[in-house]
Amino acid sequence: MKLLILLVLTSLISFAQDGKITIVAVGDAEQEKDKLHINPFKTSGALNADEKRAVKELENLFYSDFNFYRHLFEVSNSNLVKGDALKENGIRYLINTEISLDNKTLTLSSELIDAQSGIRQWGKSAQVWVNNVRKFGHEITSEIYKAITGKDAVFNSKIVFVSDRTSRAKNNYKELYIMDFDGERKQRITYNNSLILSPAISPDNTKLLFTSIESRWQKSKDGKPRKIQNLNLYLYDMRTRKQSVISALDGINSGAVFTEDGKSIYLTLSYQKNADIFKMDLASRKKTRVTKHYLDDVDPHINADGTLMTFLSGRSGKAMIYTLDPRGVEKNVKRISYVGRFNAAPRFSPDGKEIVFSSWVDNRFDLYKIGSDGNNLVRLTKDFGSNEEAWFSPDGQFIVFTSQKVISAKKAVQNIYIMNREGEIIKQLTDNFGKVYTPRWSK
Repeated sequence: MKLLILLVLTSLISFAQDGKITIVAVGDAEQEKDKLHINPFKTSGALNADEKRAVKELENLFYSDFNFYRHLFEVSNSNLVKGDALKENGIRYLINTEISLDNKTLTLSSELIDAQSGIRQWGKSAQVWVNNVRKFGHEITSEIYKAITGKDAVFNSKIVFVSDRTSRAKNNYKELYIMDFDGERKQRITYNNSLILSPAISPDNTKLLFTSIESRWQKSKDGKPRKIQNLNLYLYDMRTRKQSVISALDGINSGAVFTEDGKSIYLTLSYQKNADIFKMDLASRKKTRVTKHYLDDVDPHINADGTLMTFLSGRSGKAMIYTLDPRGVEKNVKRISYVGRFNAAPRFSPDGKEIVFSSWVDNRFDLYKIGSDGNNLVRLTKDFGSNEEAWFSPDGQFIVFTSQKVISAKKAVQNIYIMNREGEIIKQLTDNFGKVYTPRWSK
């Protein structure tokens, strides 16, 4: 049996070194920004130490949330600004917040002002739960962002990822974790004591798919038992915290992603020897073939309306990015990437117009994005370690990815970062949390 680790793809696919390496300048874009000022929070009442800490954390959260959208806003919060000073400083939006303590109840009152017209565009009062201040804060900033832009922010979203931080000595484990979009409030999800790969989040954020590399005994031709490994696919319910095996055919059951309605999945199976992509109905477990080729096709991702799939294939002699129409078998297959020695992990933007992927260039992985039609190739990373496993945010404005930096001949660190869609690094999300893999952004 051939063992395929989908996101590395060096075991099964032979990577030819012919062809030219295409180098594209790192993306750069300029956009006019609105000045957004967050006035220092006003407080009233005798706050205790925990309440003062919560108020400060909220104030910092307001600033850091909007500063993620630095391509849209020039954010300031250093001093109190009001009256004519707003127009003099060119401030477009002003956020005022008061927090009061009355009968041991902490209440936040926040408002958004169009500083140029003086019109109050949004306002809200709500009780603050000190022990859950970050969740509350992200909900408030999300409402303010929507009042300004008419769109949803990423502030309430989550990122699921894999870490090996529970590995000990010869026991190598990888488990699933979840965190807020900004890297805070990390929580462990699985306790399988196995090697978990390739998570995927359902469109309603209630379920996870993941593959676990597991060992089992099998009788060989000579009648003696032998230990083999299989890549089994699991479905995990975030509400009940229960998991069940979805597919455990011989070989690979991995790289699965949900369809937009959440009723089916696309996955890679190798029970017919080479790896191909199938669609599976979750209720009936009925499988429909999507690719049929003598070379391996793996790592599918689907656009929102289900009319286009991107995947990785070795059919050109080295692993490159392809697209096809998944409503048929081998329908309208098209190679769209020609950069680097080999590629990995293609992922659609939410609108389906772009695909982000990693490519082996200059002896490391770097991130690129390309139009789903194969045009407009842009390099996103350069001279920033080895970068892989990119995934778009639900609003398409950001990309989460892993970056590995070599410390010495025996040590390397791999952490999760966020960049904007043009390649500007926004924030490092993990540090000293083991070696991390495959971040996936929720809706």
